[in-house]
Amino acid sequence: MEHEDPRNSESPHRSSKKPKFSSNYIPESEIRDEFSHHQPRVARINNGSFGSCPGSVLAAQRRWQLQFLRQPDAFYFNTLRNGITASRMIIKDLINADHVDEVSLVDNATTAAAIVLQQIGHSFAEGKFKKSDTVLMLHCAYQAVKKSIQAYVTRAGGSVVEVRLPFPVNSEEEIISEFKKSITEGKSNGRKIRLAIIDHITSMPSVVIPVKELVRVCREEGIDQVFVDAAHAIGSLKVDVKEIGADFYVSNLHKWFFCPPSVAFLHCKKSNASSDVHHPVVSHEYGNGLPIESSWIGTRDYSSQLVIPAVLEFVNWFEGGIEGIMERNHEQVVKMGKMLAESWGTNLGSPPEMCTVMIMVGLPSRLCLNSEEDASRLRSYLRDCHEVEVPIFYQVPKDGEDGVRANDGCITGYVRISHQVYNTLDDYEKLRDAINQIVEDGKTCKMLCIE
Repeated sequence: MEHEDPRNSESPHRSSKKPKFSSNYIPESEIRDEFSHHQPRVARINNGSFGSCPGSVLAAQRRWQLQFLRQPDAFYFNTLRNGITASRMIIKDLINADHVDEVSLVDNATTAAAIVLQQIGHSFAEGKFKKSDTVLMLHCAYQAVKKSIQAYVTRAGGSVVEVRLPFPVNSEEEIISEFKKSITEGKSNGRKIRLAIIDHITSMPSVVIPVKELVRVCREEGIDQVFVDAAHAIGSLKVDVKEIGADFYVSNLHKWFFCPPSVAFLHCKKSNASSDVHHPVVSHEYGNGLPIESSWIGTRDYSSQLVIPAVLEFVNWFEGGIEGIMERNHEQVVKMGKMLAESWGTNLGSPPEMCTVMIMVGLPSRLCLNSEEDASRLRSYLRDCHEVEVPIFYQVPKDGEDGVRANDGCITGYVRISHQVYNTLDDYEKLRDAINQIVEDGKTCKMLCIE
């Protein structure tokens, strides 16, 4: 089948006009315009949950959608496959993959987890693995990944070993040590660890995990396969899949790389295992390799996969491109985290070098945040009464331990703040002042009322 190359002058990803900046890089006023669709007055310091998409990329997405709607058959036969391939080529270069055939575009990291765990589950069900064999994962793995393990692995007879990670954390060595202890547990009684799932950046609490070192440990310990769940990675830190060395690596493109929701890349290193992975939605491309299977899973909107060239154009308006954005976001989130911790008399959840563009900041103990329900109530109160959007983490105290102490007691709650190009100092001062007001009013989490 012949395909029209979408990277010509008619390509829908291209801007209708070139931006006219007085300097070489995008000014603050233009950044405000790009995100003017955000709800006014809301301190949106939770980019890590759903990401953000600039107006120029949304316009490119709309052009792709209209091109499909104008003539769907021509779009399918002449444009779609090459458009997705062009996007995959960009990702291949960004993550230093060996070949574009190692890169698939899927909906999100949850879909990628299902793809990887499906083939593990099949191996258990077909008797290739013993029922006693295990899958290793971090205890703070994303809940959807845990559910995929339940659906595909434990249901087929496999077992799970969870690595209990410390938090707050002070060094990478603490994580590596706990990981090694869990490997020993997983291999006890003659069992084999068939898959290790490692977060690159944990979601809640947010900490950068030393994935390269942990992958190396997995290889030394004879673990069959390694899957890195890096939902927050691309756009927040450098990703080099060859350097990391995992069998599977996924990262969402809509969180920190400015794509519209939802799209992620899944890198599968060439191996016998990668040849046996399939998209869980079976369409007529089944058996043609995961990249082709993923490029057509039935009639749907593929525009979020097609706008990646427009995203690359957007990030290159910034000094240093995506690397410059990552560096500035990291510097700012650390600065804002320290400002909040100083105001509240608390601490950061990890050293600055173990965070990227999100950081955990301890909340005042006088809030009496003592449960997940308290965390949810505080988050809703900040949203509805102060127009602040930020996730709240409840730190369950360990048995026999008081936990980390601050100026006024033991810290049991943390906020996870994010920084993206649209954020300003006002956003974080709004959060700071809201928490200080609650404390000054003598209120606890259980006393907060949402009108």
